[in-house]
Amino acid sequence: MTDHALRLLRQDSHLAELAAFPFNFDLARADAAHVEPVRLASGGPLEVVAGDDTGGTYFVCADGSLLYADSEGSAGIIGSSVDEALETVIGLPGWHDYLDLSPSDGEQAILARVAEIEEEIREYHSIDEERAELRAALGLPERSPVELIGMLHAALLRTEPDFLLLNGEELCAYDLLDQHPRPPLWEPVLARGRADLAALRAGERTVWDLMAEDPVRRRLALRAAQFDRAEGDLGLLRHLLRHEADSSMTDELRLAAVLVGLRGDVADLPLLHEVRETDFDTHCGLSEMPQPGADAAELVRWARDLDDSLFGADPADEPLCTWTELALDQGMTELARTALIRRLDEIVMDQSTLRRAGDPGRLETSRLSSLARELERAGDLPQALRAQRLHTTLQDTAWDRVSACLTQARLERECGQLPYATRTLATLLGILANPGDDSLRHWHSVNLGRFIAEEHYVLTRALAEAGPSEDARALLTAADAILGELSENAANGVRELAEETAERVRDLS
Repeated sequence: MTDHALRLLRQDSHLAELAAFPFNFDLARADAAHVEPVRLASGGPLEVVAGDDTGGTYFVCADGSLLYADSEGSAGIIGSSVDEALETVIGLPGWHDYLDLSPSDGEQAILARVAEIEEEIREYHSIDEERAELRAALGLPERSPVELIGMLHAALLRTEPDFLLLNGEELCAYDLLDQHPRPPLWEPVLARGRADLAALRAGERTVWDLMAEDPVRRRLALRAAQFDRAEGDLGLLRHLLRHEADSSMTDELRLAAVLVGLRGDVADLPLLHEVRETDFDTHCGLSEMPQPGADAAELVRWARDLDDSLFGADPADEPLCTWTELALDQGMTELARTALIRRLDEIVMDQSTLRRAGDPGRLETSRLSSLARELERAGDLPQALRAQRLHTTLQDTAWDRVSACLTQARLERECGQLPYATRTLATLLGILANPGDDSLRHWHSVNLGRFIAEEHYVLTRALAEAGPSEDARALLTAADAILGELSENAANGVRELAEETAERVRDLS
């Protein structure tokens, strides 16, 4: 990380004026905030160091990278340091006009574009003497436009996942500055699985042993085998299948059974049935497996039907959650977070993407609840809450509205938004009082009733710990009323929490 050139600009007003005009890197604009509050999805710090005359802002990130955000909702890394970014800004005046270029365009095309843009700039003001003076004074090397385009291109590709910029209030993500292609999510997620699959095929004994102990690596290897099917894999697939049963009923266990079944070897039926009988969940999850004594055609037909409906051989056809879950399993948190936020933004902007394929009049809102769970798992409670709030507004039945409100209130409480959580629980109670349908007729005697009471008491305690509050006392009264409506079995699980909460509220007096 270097900021030598930035220090020189701050120390020399003449150099700072040259950077501001004609190169539009204006230190004086650092005193003005960006056009809207922003933050990084990763939570890292941002320091404004300059701006430009279009409303754009230059931010230094924790590792020294320079992030540029324009006033139209796009952002991207333009240098691994301020000095590197200044090489681009000074070496390529009007650098925004080169965002679509990459080294693959070739030297001739790059030089022609740069010559054209710079000639247009010279019609209004000079740049050559100013560029030479700034480069010399700041100690910046004289790089060719081709080299600078390569540097800019490499920097832009680093923007995601670590430097995803969000609107600080609505939490929606900024677009990328450029439209350069990126690898699909599954490629980095699956890389470890591909390497392990290759080692398994090579017969590396240590990897075979590791597969018996490491559920994440097993899952990845099985996914790699799903998309790279080789005739000689039956032995390693049997090995993965046998040990994946240790994790009970997973999608990858079903996948392993399918990949083995597709070989059509009836000698594998005893193994398949042994795996099916591992526990109750595996028995249910593999219940349609052909019985012992089935012929090869029946085994293959069963495996092929499941393969066609659940798996397939193209990683691009897998649902997003397959890759985000595997990313989180490997600690690729920012990669998963970026993909989940982008998907949530798509839904927020166009809820028609939730329409069911076979019933376009209805929405598949489970995608939102799934996003909320995955974002919560990624440690991003504000984004999880954003997904959950939209999910809540789209529920039809009273039961679903209450369940959604309950999750929303919990996330609001965990985000520290206690007044919002209180209002959400008030909405929930209103639905209980006037449900509009009969879906809640048994809420008093099932777990939903217990969970409603628990959340009221937990929120009451949080309000009490935040300081003396009439809200805490009022919510305790509501919680006690709910407890009084529960069946004996449902209430028994809440009584200890109720007593502890009541004592805490009494202490406020």
